[in-house]
Amino acid sequence: MFAAALVALAIPPLLNAITPEGHFLHVSAFTLSLYGKYLCYSVLALGINLLWGYTGLLSLGQCLFFALGGYALGMHLMLLIGKLGQYKAEIPDFMVFLEFPARFPTTGGLPPHWIPFRSFAFASAAVIWVPGLVALVFGWLAFRSRIKGVYFSILSQALTYAATLMFFRNDFTFGGNNGLTDFKVILGHDINTPATRRALYLASAGLLTLTYLFCRWLSRTKFGLVQRAIRDSENRVLFSGYATSHFKLFVFVVAAVIAGLGGALFVPQVGIINPSEMAPEKSLEAVVWCAVGGRASLVGPILGAIGVNALKSYATHAFAEQWPYLLGSLFVFVTLFMPKGLVGLPDQFRALQRKWRKGVSNP
Repeated sequence: MFAAALVALAIPPLLNAITPEGHFLHVSAFTLSLYGKYLCYSVLALGINLLWGYTGLLSLGQCLFFALGGYALGMHLMLLIGKLGQYKAEIPDFMVFLEFPARFPTTGGLPPHWIPFRSFAFASAAVIWVPGLVALVFGWLAFRSRIKGVYFSILSQALTYAATLMFFRNDFTFGGNNGLTDFKVILGHDINTPATRRALYLASAGLLTLTYLFCRWLSRTKFGLVQRAIRDSENRVLFSGYATSHFKLFVFVVAAVIAGLGGALFVPQVGIINPSEMAPEKSLEAVVWCAVGGRASLVGPILGAIGVNALKSYATHAFAEQWPYLLGSLFVFVTLFMPKGLVGLPDQFRALQRKWRKGVSNP
């Protein structure tokens, strides 16, 4: 099954490369980027599942870490534009428009904290350490104070909301509500060519595969057993002598790093990163993906992320105003009638079949 999934992931870029435009099997560069976006969302969903499905921590702020990873790489991509922008300046266009040269005259208008992001290596490292550091500080404070359950969910949502308001400010140096966009080059290659799009898609597929393998490995270790024990009964784990706060903090940081990596590959394929990607409703949507696919399962979040976002792409075009109602109805339906999500349907059908056969044999 795993091998079949890898083959399925390789088909879209292959069809994009070998079939001519206009052929009924051809996959356009736009469609390839759309599939790549779904794969990045699947990486985010796996991180949420690691928290919620395996550890029992319902975080409503994971899209903050997803967006932080995106901003880290987006800053590097913005600095590569140079004189290719509208103002033909050495700094991004929005900095010229917002008169950054007057605010930062010694650096030519570039905020000092942007300077290290000229290096791709530094930006790549920032994709990991920025979300990880934010998660470490927030998680240490939260778990040290024994905050858990619904209070942890509310607090994580409040963190996301506060960060969104900060990033919406133009004087925060990250483009305000417009964010970072108009990327042109990545690693010396035109970002809009089919070859680059294929490479980005394959990188997303590779990241999803590695994340899946990592989560599967972690769930089968002693650490994974303690994770599930914390989810089922944290007090019993405490009485057994385990420091549950350390376990939860580690998982929270790992999930944040996973989200940041997904966000980094999301940005060049979508072409923009702005504060709306870290808004609280985005994290709520991501929780719905896991619920629909089936939490406490490694395949479920992937199915949920791809399925719900594919449905969203169609519904926002065909039923733009009704989409939020469709999403809410889907979540309610899954909660009531599909408690184990899509991956639990075979077991549900088998249980119904056994019940029906039992009723027939005992009239």
